[in-house]
Amino acid sequence: MQAAGGGDVRVVETPVPALQATQVLVETAATIVSAGTERAVTTLASSGLVAKARARPDLVRKVAEKARADGLGEAVRSVRDRLASELPLGYSGAGRVVEVGAAVDGIRVGDLVATGGAGWANHAEFQAVPGLLCARVPDGVPPADAAFVTIGAIALHGLRLAEVGPGAKVVVVGLGLVGQLAARIAMASGCDVAGIDLADLPLTAAAASGVRALRESGGTTTTAVREWSRGRGADAVLICTAGRSGDPVMRATEFARDRGQLVVVGDVPLGLARAPFYEKELVLRFARSYGPGRYERGYEEWGVDYPAGQIRWTEGRNQEAVLDLLAAGRLAVADLVTHRFPIEQAPAAYELVTTRREPYLAIRFDYPAQHSSDGVAAAASGNDHDPRGNAWGLGRRVRLAASRFGSPAGRRGDRVGWIGAGAFSGSVLLPAFRAAGFECFVGVASASGRSARAFADRHGFQRAAASVDELLDDDDIDVVVIATPHSTHARLAAAALERGRHVWCEKPLALDLIELEMVERAAAGGGVLMVGFNRRFSPAAIEARRRLAERDGPLSVVYRVAGGPVPDDHWYADRAEGGRLLGEVCHFVDTCAALAGSRVEAAVTMPGRAGEALLAEDLAVALRHADGSLSTIAYSSARPRVCRKEAVEALAGRRHLRIDDFRELIVDGSSVWKGSQDKGHHAAAAAFLRMCRGGAANVTAELIASSRATLAAAESIGRSVPIPPGVPAALASGLVTVPDARTADADSGSGRSAAVAGPEGSRTG
Repeated sequence: MQAAGGGDVRVVETPVPALQATQVLVETAATIVSAGTERAVTTLASSGLVAKARARPDLVRKVAEKARADGLGEAVRSVRDRLASELPLGYSGAGRVVEVGAAVDGIRVGDLVATGGAGWANHAEFQAVPGLLCARVPDGVPPADAAFVTIGAIALHGLRLAEVGPGAKVVVVGLGLVGQLAARIAMASGCDVAGIDLADLPLTAAAASGVRALRESGGTTTTAVREWSRGRGADAVLICTAGRSGDPVMRATEFARDRGQLVVVGDVPLGLARAPFYEKELVLRFARSYGPGRYERGYEEWGVDYPAGQIRWTEGRNQEAVLDLLAAGRLAVADLVTHRFPIEQAPAAYELVTTRREPYLAIRFDYPAQHSSDGVAAAASGNDHDPRGNAWGLGRRVRLAASRFGSPAGRRGDRVGWIGAGAFSGSVLLPAFRAAGFECFVGVASASGRSARAFADRHGFQRAAASVDELLDDDDIDVVVIATPHSTHARLAAAALERGRHVWCEKPLALDLIELEMVERAAAGGGVLMVGFNRRFSPAAIEARRRLAERDGPLSVVYRVAGGPVPDDHWYADRAEGGRLLGEVCHFVDTCAALAGSRVEAAVTMPGRAGEALLAEDLAVALRHADGSLSTIAYSSARPRVCRKEAVEALAGRRHLRIDDFRELIVDGSSVWKGSQDKGHHAAAAAFLRMCRGGAANVTAELIASSRATLAAAESIGRSVPIPPGVPAALASGLVTVPDARTADADSGSGRSAAVAGPEGSRTG
């Protein structure tokens, strides 16, 4: 692993990664270093902040936006945590299948498979890889050769974009590993190939495979290509080099024929001149990694394959095609390996890649002899799949050095186990727990054993747990913190409460009423349950509640949120994670309930824009409280530069309060509290610690009520009347009916009465 903030590449022991339903757990036999890509990662990680900023101006903009929205301190903490995180390296390997996720077809335990995908097919003894990025290896292909397959798929995808066939003249510019594979695959496809490079080793290797190897020397090389192509120029040029200069792209225009194809496969900048492209009417394309499906969550994470009749060559099918070429003997790769290292010596390999002290092509990592299939299967049987298709890891507990942050012997009620190792955990939640007085951080578990180990190292936990069950069953742990994807919250919270642990669960507590009732039953067993609704604990909200306590009438609250846009591939767009209403607006529902001091008895939501209503980016939520107070939440995906994220206005009788982004509280025109932004994270953690020790009022019932109100707001979408919290359960029993908004007669006020089948059915509205 490589720290994002710099430092040496390290080999660390981590728990085996957990398996998702769409993944395959593979015990690795061999992986191949993609020197260009991995050198770029390690070089950027080791560079200074200025160099990082120049390389990734998009991330600089995100930091600036976060600073405007959440304050400079929060942005700095987030950056520091990001820089301290560990980056996995590698994306092309092969090994034996240990376990197969429930949603994966065509792969069995014991199969030899080629694996791909950055972040999945890492240089590691065990890989949890999406099933569609695992290709079964044909008989006769050794693991060491199969480990090349994903890098080969990159070369193959570039060749497909070139739209060439037998007899075509193809020039490959840059004869590193990808270029070597591109040249060999092009020849296996019947093309005539010329390869161009500056160095001796790649030219020698290319010539040995049958490529017309040409040393780059300007006009002489151009003339040689013209003569080789009978004066026409190449039908296609694959640019497989990498570097900071855009010269290779412009040189490629000199090698190409009229209306030829240029495909950029390597990482090169562009410095284009119009004339050569215009005069030859050239086509310039960019290859996006290994083929269709790459970076698509539906394909890679959710396991939704594309029909072959629509998209013949996905990234997974490109892997299969490379394997078939290897099996048929039409593609050879073993001779490309110039250096081999056992995985324990990986730092030496990266020192070679970084310094280039000697020439190399393919660098291979070899792994310890694989376990017997019986032993591996027995270990795999420990995985626990839940109905949503999530599972948590098996493997060895990794014990670390004693915590740097406190004594290993904590008081009963403050010995912490942590589930989830994301950025929010490290930059916001964990510092709040330390400031609150939690002293003993025992273990951490995550879906990725790699991230659990890195989180444990960085934040002073005693060990990285091999699985969530191991952590939940650990009698050294009193308190469990759940900071995982939303779809896992309810199951994990219930499991921890049933084991007698105190639980802090980040919002949302549940994504439907069935989940919420499951957690509520588990909480009745005596464990303390806190939900991460931190805003009610902020100084501004606490003082506002005090000022409103003696009001002489119902409260009217308007809560305006400028949430800002998110990318299309953000998890807010994943219906399995609940969207913005369930995932973020729940915060504001709870804050309104806290300010009113009265539970929500009815809720209605109006989503904006077309599309799936529950995933709306803009919405308005109206709440009616038991004491007659009314709250309105206006949530927008806009983020104007001069507008702070959150503003709350409350009116009651002659009293007027305004909370400005939790930086200031203004009462009747006078500022009564002002400071740096404080959304209550530290105070919430402190209140939780007091609750765990029996020294503070238990607010669990209020937090569950806010969760129930948010679910009611979701249930109301598409209906003409507010939904009382908890009513969908009654609707499912046929006890209550509500007017159907789609058939109601607005003029007469009459309409049909529709019984709703249940929470999932009613959610669609």
